[in-house]
Amino acid sequence: MSDAPPLVGWYVHHHGAGHVTRFTAVRPHLAARVVVFSSLPAPAGLPADTEWVLLPRDDGPVASRSGDGADLDPRDASPTVRGLLHWAPLHHPGHSARLAAIAGWVGEHRPAAFVVDVSVEVALLVRLLGVPPVVVTQPGDRSDEPHLLAFRAAERVLAPWAPGLHASPALDVAADRVRTVGGISRFAGRPRAVRPAAPAGPRVLVLPGGGDGGAGRLADDVARAAAVTPGASWTLLGGEAGAWVDDPWELLSTADVVVTAAGQNSVADLAAAGARAVVVPQGRPFDEQGATARLLADRGLAVVVDGWPADEAWPALLDRALATTPVWSTWQVEGAPVRAAAVVAEVASWQR
Repeated sequence: MSDAPPLVGWYVHHHGAGHVTRFTAVRPHLAARVVVFSSLPAPAGLPADTEWVLLPRDDGPVASRSGDGADLDPRDASPTVRGLLHWAPLHHPGHSARLAAIAGWVGEHRPAAFVVDVSVEVALLVRLLGVPPVVVTQPGDRSDEPHLLAFRAAERVLAPWAPGLHASPALDVAADRVRTVGGISRFAGRPRAVRPAAPAGPRVLVLPGGGDGGAGRLADDVARAAAVTPGASWTLLGGEAGAWVDDPWELLSTADVVVTAAGQNSVADLAAAGARAVVVPQGRPFDEQGATARLLADRGLAVVVDGWPADEAWPALLDRALATTPVWSTWQVEGAPVRAAAVVAEVASWQR
């Protein structure tokens, strides 16, 4: 038996930053050689024994095969295969090339496991190639046929929430293989920063995604909210008008109120910081953020609003958020990246 660490493939979806953030939180705790496949550029500071393979995109228009010069939209190329899959457009060279890159690497290197975060098509591909997939799931209604197919194909389904939080009947098809590991935050285990001397009013931190109108509109919304709460100090991170901070932990852990969307990473970061929050869920497929926001409201973990509030609502909203006493330990952020890595290591340790 070789003492070399196992080889693991890892697919990182390109929508948003949440999937790559989750990878960078878990990767340091996984004793393996890892090759990542993604259409996103590699993040800075990849750990040793980590390779990043840049995949072509498969969601842009392509030239018509008829040679008439027209561009074809992949949304018109039967991408769902009549409801069987989520995205497999016909005759798209990017789609063919990305799956061929993964299949060629699997055939040559025979990885011990393959983490898929997230893609039904990649999960099925690696399983058809004889590699055990670890499929990352997300909140919301995942009862559609493609999700059920991926859950059935998975050797493990990694659920990044604490046991008993999200009711997900769709996961019953893989009940013996689901592992709930807690909310995965890149800040798990970090000590909270020491709060500076208190200003006259609360410090309000607005995270990217806290609004639903784009970076420019969010900056305008924050400026108006600040105008009607003159005692508060507002900071907007990200976007063209916001401050860019490579490591926002100090700001996050010293804010009196955090305004954010209801994405998995954002909420896990709130839990790591023990933050009081106003959560503005954004529209996402399968009601992902809506499901999380309802859970936060039901558990009294945050003040939840449906859309960016009217200007005049902000003074009362900040007061409500400041009055909350969220018990974030229910999110089980501590140790979650380690537990997620252990799920992958368990599958990768199987003898071939």
